[in-house]
Amino acid sequence: MSAFPSPDDTGLTTGALARRLGVAPTTLRSWDRRYGIGPAVRADGRHRRWRPDDVAVLETMCRLTASGVPPADAARAAKEGLLPPAADPPSAVTARAGGTGALTFVGGDVRQECRGLARAAVRLDAPAVAEQLDTAVERHGLTVAWQEVMVPTLHAVGRKWASSGDRYIEVEHLLSWHVSTALRRATRPVGPGDAASGPGPVVLACVPGEQHSLPLEALNAGLGRLGVPTRMFGAAVPVEALTAIVQRLGPAAVVLWAQARSTASLPLARHVAESRWGVTGARRAPAVLLGGPGWAGRPAPGLPRPAGLGDALTMLAGLYGT
Repeated sequence: MSAFPSPDDTGLTTGALARRLGVAPTTLRSWDRRYGIGPAVRADGRHRRWRPDDVAVLETMCRLTASGVPPADAARAAKEGLLPPAADPPSAVTARAGGTGALTFVGGDVRQECRGLARAAVRLDAPAVAEQLDTAVERHGLTVAWQEVMVPTLHAVGRKWASSGDRYIEVEHLLSWHVSTALRRATRPVGPGDAASGPGPVVLACVPGEQHSLPLEALNAGLGRLGVPTRMFGAAVPVEALTAIVQRLGPAAVVLWAQARSTASLPLARHVAESRWGVTGARRAPAVLLGGPGWAGRPAPGLPRPAGLGDALTMLAGLYGT
């Protein structure tokens, strides 16, 4: 449980809690409205005041969404005081495809699109996979399609592969390729930022040794739709290249993605955050955001860790007044 300055403290304001968790205040308000993840007490009946129990729920919510759990499922688990077990729970929803076995979705509220997408992937029906992904983006918008359709289906396929040897590796490769293609089709390139007169672009890069770039591709597409200029560098960017990128582009922000704890390096993140560019007396440094479950449990003051795609979009778009 989180500690507070004194036993008589009335709780944290939304702004103070957002800073503690490393998320945007608008994210906390959105979670309150959409999922009922809100404070038990409101000062004057209006202003949110977050008590220790409220903070504990939000800390769980942040951990779950950062690991890829859809926000609705994360909110339900956080409010019930549950953490997802390593194995699939008895109440998991399954999507079956003929005699090829079952793909398991964690959580009880799975979109119908997930089941249809999983069936198409197991059949290796590439045209159907592509069509369903494009339809999900068009129908729900990029953020919801990513968090509530693409991610749960990718996780279900990944779990099936892990439990079945190499039997389903072709399914995961097919699905990953088409998710990447759908995200690129949804990307709207934005003209370059001007580091001399305003914010430079947002640099998106996986840390050295990290090959999982799909979450960054989703963020790249989302930022393009908001009119935020980006530079996407993809998987396993070497340290020397990251340093050169910052010096050459003068980015407003750098997002470093680490899927696994073994690739997440806080010294590297601090090195990037301390990089400077510009003329003497007016040198600047980028904001550095830590993306991915690899950073979980590692306190990093001054290096915010977005709770999910929506939170990252809010933080980064704020740099551009979007």
